Amino acid sequence: MAPLRSKGLSFRRRKKRVSLSMTKNIALMAIKIVITLFLAFVVVYSAGMKVTVSGNSMESIISDGDRVLVNRLVYSLSEPQAGDVIVFLPNGNEKSHYYVKRVVAVPGDTVLISDGVLYVNGEMYDDEDTEAIVNAGLAEEEITIGEDEYFVLGDNRNSSEDSRYANIGNIKMEYIVGKAWFYYSSLRDMGRVQ
Repeated sequence: MAPLRSKGLSFRRRKKRVSLSMTKNIALMAIKIVITLFLAFVVVYSAGMKVTVSGNSMESIISDGDRVLVNRLVYSLSEPQAGDVIVFLPNGNEKSHYYVKRVVAVPGDTVLISDGVLYVNGEMYDDEDTEAIVNAGLAEEEITIGEDEYFVLGDNRNSSEDSRYANIGNIKMEYIVGKAWFYYSSLRDMGRVQ
């Protein structure tokens, strides 16, 4: 007769065997987590800054109170181009709020506002029918944009404090925080900044 095994409690520890495939799966999962955390860090660093727009100078695209996500990495790799919407601190003043404006002239360009029309390098800048600019400010006389400087205007030009005014002037590259790339005010009102 074979010995009977009891089906009761057993205080012996059973050795659990860890299979090689389970170890590989755990290692693979750990590597995926590390890669995901690294990518998340890069995304947050390059595009994680959020700025709240103050005023209606960029209206039709961005309104007062909208939040804008800023790509801080892009200008480490390239320079701002005419048409880019940038975020900057006027004269590097860290106590000021962030300004959001459109670049209309880059280093070496000339800017003039005459009879309510913006001219860059002697050519009319706007192709669309836009409202005449009431106050030419500093651009009443032709300005040549210096090295590492940019001339910016708000899209709502008659309600914008921008490079036409002495307290803002041309924006130095070192004061540019990044490029505005996405805005939102609610789930229904959001999109890319163009």
